[in-house]
Amino acid sequence: MTIRAIERAMNVLQELNQQPINTIAQLHARTKLPKPTLVRILRTLEEAGYVENDTRQGGYQVSALVTSLSSGFHKGPLVVEAGRAWAIAITRKHKWPVAIALPDYDDMIIRFSTVPDSLISPFHSTVNKRLCMLTRAMGLAYLAFLDGEDRNVMIDILQKSDNPENALSHHRDKLLRLLNEVRSNGYATRSSTVEPRNSDTIAVPIIAKSGRVLASLGLTYFKAAFDSEQEARDRYVPILKSAAVAISEDLNRLSSSVAIDVSSADPSAISKSY
Repeated sequence: MTIRAIERAMNVLQELNQQPINTIAQLHARTKLPKPTLVRILRTLEEAGYVENDTRQGGYQVSALVTSLSSGFHKGPLVVEAGRAWAIAITRKHKWPVAIALPDYDDMIIRFSTVPDSLISPFHSTVNKRLCMLTRAMGLAYLAFLDGEDRNVMIDILQKSDNPENALSHHRDKLLRLLNEVRSNGYATRSSTVEPRNSDTIAVPIIAKSGRVLASLGLTYFKAAFDSEQEARDRYVPILKSAAVAISEDLNRLSSSVAIDVSSADPSAISKSY
């Protein structure tokens, strides 16, 4: 049995982390919680030191104390560990934020982002953000490179989704043409119907040495920074593809290292730990 009050508070804290400043009205629209409930939750979080009420900016924001909530998390999927340094390097050189997303049932979920390292990011925060498979670059880059059987299973799952962004899954021929185009190009871009429309994302798949698609790597930029979208693609697609190959190679080394560590462990010590 879950504790509803804690669940609501964590939902509010997660929403606060998505925007630099949040009003009661904005939080009400996104969480669907009653405004009196939101006020009580915000006051509690404020007293605990995780939230600040900035009257000059007219809303609530998370405090530096929220960073302590992640201090106990040390390991992520190996593909994220392998890709972290490459994503940071791209952002440091080219300034735009880069993210790594993994599949999570019928969505992609961002597991790592360099938004904190980018001074020109279109977003305040993207970690743990869920992305639709069929309208987002990182979803299309993953789905298009699945083998035929896995891709068909995924499309069947998407057809059962109640997310209106997955409507294209009901038009299989049209969807397959789109996925084949993405696969032929070697990269995906965001649907023009997705907000914010002043930015775009270019994404490529991260493929293991076995040929299995593990994740996607994406870079987001403001459209106004380039004369055309093609100019941005010509510049960043080769960079992302090269990084994806390097991540796959690093992942292979990490996987081998983990296998060696496990095989060389003392069996008696392992059994004693359970």
